[in-house]
Order: sequence, then C-alpha cells, then structure tokens
Amino acid sequence: MVQTRVETDLLGQKQIPADALWGIHTARAVENFTIAGNSIHPELIVAFGEVKLACAQTNHQLGFWEDTTKAEAIEKACFELSQGLLNEHILVDTLQGGAGTSTNMNINEVIANRSLQILGEKLGTYSVISPLDDINLHQSTNDTYPTALKVAAIKLLRKLEQNVLNLQEAFQQKEKEFAHIVKIGRTQLQDAVLTTLGREMSAYAEAINRDRWRIYKCEERLRVVNLGGTAIGTGLGAPKQFIFRVVDKLRENTNIGLARSENLIDGTQNVDVFVEVSGILKACATNLLKISNDLRLLSSGPDAGFGEINLPEMQTGSSIMPGKVNPVIPEAVAQAAIKVMGNDQIIAQACSSGNLELNQFLPLIAHSMLESLTMLSNSCKIFREKCISGMTANEVICKKNIENSTATATALIPKIGYNTTSEIAKYAKEAGISIKEAALKSGCISEEEFENMISPEAVCKLGH
Repeated sequence: MVQTRVETDLLGQKQIPADALWGIHTARAVENFTIAGNSIHPELIVAFGEVKLACAQTNHQLGFWEDTTKAEAIEKACFELSQGLLNEHILVDTLQGGAGTSTNMNINEVIANRSLQILGEKLGTYSVISPLDDINLHQSTNDTYPTALKVAAIKLLRKLEQNVLNLQEAFQQKEKEFAHIVKIGRTQLQDAVLTTLGREMSAYAEAINRDRWRIYKCEERLRVVNLGGTAIGTGLGAPKQFIFRVVDKLRENTNIGLARSENLIDGTQNVDVFVEVSGILKACATNLLKISNDLRLLSSGPDAGFGEINLPEMQTGSSIMPGKVNPVIPEAVAQAAIKVMGNDQIIAQACSSGNLELNQFLPLIAHSMLESLTMLSNSCKIFREKCISGMTANEVICKKNIENSTATATALIPKIGYNTTSEIAKYAKEAGISIKEAALKSGCISEEEFENMISPEAVCKLGH
C-alpha cells in the first residue's frame, strides 16, 4: 500500500502520498481543475523560483528567520526550483480558478517540502517550515504570479528575438544568392512587372527586421512589476523594507532591468501591458503567415505550379500519391502563426475581463502569452533551419516565365512606348510565340537592348 501523510486546510483533512513534495492545496487543485490537461509552462515555474528566491533572500536579510539553517534551506530549495530541477512536482493544470492561487500554492508546498528534505525533516512537517507562513511570507499570489509571468515572458522574448534575427539573416543571405535571378512579379496573382528573386527575399528580410525591433523594444513594457503589493497593491502584510528591497533583489538575481511599479494598485489590477505585447507577437505571426503562404505558392508544382523556388524536401507527402512531397515546414509555421493570432484575441478578452482590484483570468493570460512566445520562437527556428537555409531557385522556370509573360513586355515601355508594346504583346499571344520573339520580329528593339531592359540591374533600378 502507498504510504500517506495527513494534511489539513480550511476545508478539512486529506491523505497525501508520504513522499510527495506537494501538499493538500495542490491535491485539491488537481482534483478540481481537469480542463486543459496542460502543464504549467516550464519557464513560468523557473521564474516563480526566481521570485520566491528573491523573497526568501530579502526576508532572510531583514531577519525574519532567526534560524539561519532554515533560511538557507529555503533559499536552496528556491534556487533548485529556479534551475528547473523541481518541475515534475508542479502538477496543477494551466486553467484554474483563483487568479493563479493553485499554482502559487503548488510552488509554496514544493519549496517547503524540499526545504524540509534538505534539513532532514519529515515531509509535511509544516510546524518547521510552512508553505504559507514561511514560503509565502510577505507575499500573495496576486503579486508573485504576475511578476513571475513577466520574468518568464522577458526571457522568452529574448530567445524569440534571437531566433527572429537568425531568420532575418537567412533571408538576407538568400537575397544575395538570388540577386541575379530575374522573375515575374505578380499583383492579384496575375503577371505584373519584372523583379528579382533577391528583391522578393529582401522584402521578407525587411519585414522580419521590423519584427525583431518591435520584439526588442517591447521588453521594456514588461519590466515594471507589482511584487511587494501583496493582495491588491496596498502591501498588506508586508513590511515597508521588504517592499522596497525585494524587487532590487530580483533584478540583481535575474539581470533583468526590473522596477517596482510606482502605483502598485494599478500594477495589480490592470494587465493591459500583456495586450500590447501580444499585439506585437501577432504582428510577427502575420508576417510569418504571409511569407509561409508565399513560399508555398512560389514552390508549388513541381510540374504544374509556379515552381520558381525549391524548398528542402523534409518527408514524403502522401500515403496514396507516389512522389508527392509537401511544403510541411511552411505549413507548420503557418498553423503556429494562426494559433498566435487566436491567442491574441484570447489575451485581449481575458485582460479586459478583470474585475475591480484583480484580474482573475491571469492563468489564461499566462498560458496564452507563454504559448505564443514559445511557438513563435520555435517556428522561426525551424523555418530558418529546415526551410529558408536550404531553399534554392529554379532559374530555368524563372527564365522561361520571363520569355512568355506580358510582364516582360511592360519592361519595354520606356524604350518603345505603351502602344507599340501592347501590339507586341498582342502579336505574341496570337502567334503563340514568346514576347522576346515578337519584340525582335517587330524590329523596334534589338536583342542586346531587349536583354539589357530585362537585366537584374534594369528591373531593380528605381525609376528609369
């Protein structure tokens, strides 16, 4: 039989596995919240460890624990949590009532029991180290949870920024590789004017560059935290010295430029900053979706589509159609982008639905925000590694399209005029010959002049 211990809370007693680092509050939450089936994001757990460590160190320095050995055990347990060593003991579901109380209590119980282990005490001996009186000392869910969320989001933003930068550089590399390849530019999916494949890649690089700078700048929106505000931002139950020092300690530990909110009431009840950051993530997702769809279109075929570029072949594409290879990486990236756009709407709805002094939907905000950050970061990484870096141009098809498209005729207008060019295009279509053949037969332009006017230099020149 499984050995158990008895724990007590306001609602009564409960049997807890004797070797569990979690306790009665976690057990009730696990029973009550079986909605999403998702674990708490590991970066949020790590960030919670950092918040709890800063709180423990501040309490220790201010002398609230006379027993130095006890204080050091608590700090060690908090540090282990901040290093991701205790993640397996955080069991609660991402979607929970209580504005994140279940997550905070799961964290508190795990730190308390790990501290007891370090001291050689029996698990659940809360008279020695209490999840509430010690681990949650001078804190509330309402200031630790949003602070941990901001720390986690900043770390993921930095990772995302690096992956976005890498993706931008991959497109810039393709811009150089494809600079000499003239191709058909299209508007409304119809042949328009000539461009180069390199210039198409440059536009993607520039869009991703804007995303990079937006992501870099939006970190500052998350640096203001309400740690020390406790329940509603009044600092109830926390001494003034703790409130003044704890954010400084967290900033020192994380090397993130955190600052205490000047208005802790506002910092506790209003979470519009997450809407702002999510909007920036949505903008990035918008660019990824557009580029993914463009690459799928440009690589379509291989025999009956555009076929102007070749994407790396990652896996067989069909269980019934032999030889079919699908653009699976752009498809996956596109789906992630759509999910991020959906999360943005969720975040906006949840952030606007808080009541009075607290937003009760922080768990949903946290799950959606951290999920979006993670998916975007992973998407940019695989997009670069498994698609963009290995992308090649199909120069034969690009050249063939140039010879046959009316877009090529447009390039001749500066030399021979609109009306003459229209006649050449009409003749080419009626005779079933290329624009080049029709132009040369007209006698209005020489072959050398024709080639010069459709050269990479000519089509990339600003004006004429």
